[in-house]
Amino acid sequence: MRISNYRNLIFIAALFICFNSIQAQDSIPLQSPIDTTVVDTVVIRRTLVKIKYVPRGVNLTNPVISFNKTKPLLKVFSTFRVPSFWTKINRLGINLSEVAFVNWNAGGNNSVSALGNMRFERNYKFRYIQWDNFLQMKYGVNAQEEQKLRKTDDEVRISSTFGYRTDTISNWYYSVKANFRTQFSNGYKYPDRDTPISRFMAPGYFFLGAGTSYISKNQKFNLYISPLTQKATFVLDQTLANNGAFGVKKAVLDANGNIIKQGENSLIELGFLITNIWETRLGKNINMRNDLSLYTDYLSSFGNVDVDWELNINLKVNKYISTNIGTHVIYDDDVLFDRQVDENGNVTDPGVPRIQFKQILGIGITYDF
Repeated sequence: MRISNYRNLIFIAALFICFNSIQAQDSIPLQSPIDTTVVDTVVIRRTLVKIKYVPRGVNLTNPVISFNKTKPLLKVFSTFRVPSFWTKINRLGINLSEVAFVNWNAGGNNSVSALGNMRFERNYKFRYIQWDNFLQMKYGVNAQEEQKLRKTDDEVRISSTFGYRTDTISNWYYSVKANFRTQFSNGYKYPDRDTPISRFMAPGYFFLGAGTSYISKNQKFNLYISPLTQKATFVLDQTLANNGAFGVKKAVLDANGNIIKQGENSLIELGFLITNIWETRLGKNINMRNDLSLYTDYLSSFGNVDVDWELNINLKVNKYISTNIGTHVIYDDDVLFDRQVDENGNVTDPGVPRIQFKQILGIGITYDF
């Protein structure tokens, strides 16, 4: 009996130990994943209150996204490019005029005229520096019934002006200017086609000087003043140089008219130069450009001013068609007219300087690129 009771006590104690071991917890807790959910804002929506009174004319609609009025992208946008401080102009143009007669009682000759022009500009402006360059070329011809082709216009002009200013507020620049002008082909005093009165580089004019410039912010007004400018006149045709054309020293002749010393091919002058370029808008699609150049020589004829003045009014019809009205006035005391020569070829009257005037009116096609 005692042994059986003893066994029962041992069995009960073993059950108690097993139950406690199952319910016991380790003193070191197991690691669980960290909750990373962040609660930022809690939005509590309330029920919308229905509008009881709607004013007349108010249209209550729900916002709807519609693509009915969306148009397709026809032009591809260009990628971003670094801005340049250079501006350019490439312009080609041709003016045409024509007159035709059929059984015209008042009389007249059929004629066709054409004038081609090209202008290229490359201008740089950034802070203290401005550099303007252009090349301009013109050539015009006229064809009339029962007459040979005649030249109406001929010009080659190159110009470059470099300016520097001390600050970005002032419009005054210290400037250096170079300018060159000549023509393409022979010029005649019609109807004489045997004796040219001018040729390529006869004359040719080259100006080089330093001074100051006033340039407006919109670059539509440019005034250049140079108290020291060298003017070089070139006459590379020896026949014209021997005759003393365009102010160069003519050839020295003996009593029989034979040439002892050839005429000089250049004339160097030093003087005062003023140039002005002014562009303005007179009306819708009507632009005016004024180019003026005044020069006087210190050494030989100070106070006698050489004038080169060109005024052009452009009436633009559309992108390609335009009408041009222009005048060009030149006075140079080195260019003489009405020269008289006797039967032996001796010059009896060298001639006198005169005002040269040219007027242009034409409609044509202009293309910028």
